[in-house]
Amino acid sequence: MRGNAHAFQCVKGLPVYVSPFSLYASSVGSVFFSNASAKKQRKVLSMGKRRLALALVCAVLTMACCGICLAESTGGQAPAKGKIILSTTTSTEDSGLLAAILPAFTAETGWEVDTIAVGTGAALQMGRDGQADVLLVHSRSDEDQFVEEGYAEKRYDVMYNDYIIVGPGDGLIPYNEDVEKTFHTIAESGIPFVSRGDDSGTHKKELSIWKKLGIEPESNAEYVSAGQGMGATLGMAKEMNVYTLSDRATWLSYADKGDLEIVCEKSADLLNPYGVIPVSPSVSDKINVEGGQAFADWITGPPAQELIAAFGVEQFGQPLFIPDAK
Repeated sequence: MRGNAHAFQCVKGLPVYVSPFSLYASSVGSVFFSNASAKKQRKVLSMGKRRLALALVCAVLTMACCGICLAESTGGQAPAKGKIILSTTTSTEDSGLLAAILPAFTAETGWEVDTIAVGTGAALQMGRDGQADVLLVHSRSDEDQFVEEGYAEKRYDVMYNDYIIVGPGDGLIPYNEDVEKTFHTIAESGIPFVSRGDDSGTHKKELSIWKKLGIEPESNAEYVSAGQGMGATLGMAKEMNVYTLSDRATWLSYADKGDLEIVCEKSADLLNPYGVIPVSPSVSDKINVEGGQAFADWITGPPAQELIAAFGVEQFGQPLFIPDAK
């Protein structure tokens, strides 16, 4: 505000108030020790009273300013509402995405999140069993079936990335953009391959490619089922120096890649969409309907979509996920 007599402002979260009362006190004091007329004294005293009244008004405004500054200093933290259970695929956990965005969700909504990272199949089953309030998964056909069976009212698009095939850079498969050709080569040449084998979205994608090609992957004696999450499966592939299918986000964030490189990418069959599904209250009376829907609304809203778009850019030079909320 302008004016030296009654200015106040917030500095580093604290109000600084310049009171006019000191000016009033000095002017009043001078009255009693001067030779001014009584009339002049009364005039000065009257001015002093007006200044005192102004000081009281400013004091009230200062208290209001203090409240505003306090709100700013707390960052607008929403009041605590309770907890929700989020069942999600391991790629959102292993990539670091959830650690990056969930604090903002809690701060904005007041809901804390207990995260259970499993394969998509297991996450959907938790929803069927009433053990989760909301799901964040990536197997579109299974998600649609989940809704059709009545376990949820709606599925919402959230984001996507893609799958890649990684393996030894000096191996039998040169870099290419044809996943069908790559899988054919693995099967026909008996090349070692590690599968997630955990009914996850990634495992389901792999099986859908084998099925499309009419190939039984177990016919390859070098085909290994890990029964593990993406990070652990990449670790096995690195130690064995063999091929595996991975989502790009986990691959980029996986630090110790050993001699593994991307050998196949950008194929049309490798798109990897993610959806969020609040579990229906009809499943169980223990479902946190309000919290689950709050998460779905938040992660598909502009602030969260911006966080998703920025995640990974600084470290990897590219986003690990592409926001896709409709």
